[in-house]
Amino acid sequence: MKRSFLKSALALALVAGLGLAQAQAQTRTIKFANQNAKGHPVVMGMEKFAELVESRSGGKLKVQIFAGGALGSDQANVSALQGGTLEMAAMNSGIFASVVKDFAIYDFPFLFDNGKEADAVVDGPFGTALHQKLEDKGLVGLAYYELGFRQLTNSKRPIARVEDIAGLKLRVIPNPINVDWVSALGANPTPLPFPELYAALEQKAVDGQENPVATIQGAKLYEVQKFMTLSNHQYNPQSVVMSKKFWDALPADEKKIVQDAARESAKYQREQSRAAAAGILDSLKKSGMQVTVLPPAEVAKLREKMKPVIAKHSASVGEATVKAVMAELDKARK
Repeated sequence: MKRSFLKSALALALVAGLGLAQAQAQTRTIKFANQNAKGHPVVMGMEKFAELVESRSGGKLKVQIFAGGALGSDQANVSALQGGTLEMAAMNSGIFASVVKDFAIYDFPFLFDNGKEADAVVDGPFGTALHQKLEDKGLVGLAYYELGFRQLTNSKRPIARVEDIAGLKLRVIPNPINVDWVSALGANPTPLPFPELYAALEQKAVDGQENPVATIQGAKLYEVQKFMTLSNHQYNPQSVVMSKKFWDALPADEKKIVQDAARESAKYQREQSRAAAAGILDSLKKSGMQVTVLPPAEVAKLREKMKPVIAKHSASVGEATVKAVMAELDKARK
């Protein structure tokens, strides 16, 4: 009797152990990386994504957020995504021009006049088709967050005229179009990964940089930059991407959870980003930044100086891509 009882108990323990092992095997962890600090609207979007995914998967999908460049530069994150050692990241869409040249279109100066236009392009057929081109490169585009409109800062002088930019050493996102537009203004472009920016500004290795106000606040750049000029010279969509190796291993129901959560969190993220902008600007002023609004006549001069840069990169991006995005913008502006 005892032997029979022991056999039954052992069998039950074995079944329970196998059940636990299977449950653990079904639990997947998504490491989600970004360069911005906790509290930034992009990270808020990531947190919303984590909340939605974990709730809807019943805990089978866990999301670990790595903010502030904790997992290295954007370029390092792209390699890790392709290799399957990182599951997800959100980064400036233009960075993917290094793997699909068409993405450089998102870095064109003065492409979008406002957030509504940007939404129409990235959420429409153009944005979807561009993300689909990443799949051959080991990446799956899920949605678009936003970094927002970029502004100029520096530690040397106020910039009230386009000519005031000449001679400044400006950090730029490491890609050709950003190097070219800064050069076109007579400044000295210095490509640097974002995690290296604060130290470079603090040590005066560069005079200035350009980023949206939420990033300037989140990275505490106001501590090392005195002057800001509101120029709205560039708008950055942020591509939310997943490693194709990880995506392909997900069952259909979990793919749907991930895709839906990415889109819902993107809507939430943009709302948070735009609602916060005015308050962040006030906060930066209180932190001691001197803010100058670039007058309309100077913005017109800035646009004029950008035209040769846009023409050069339109040729490299491809006529079809430029035509497609302009068609979407024409529709949005009617």
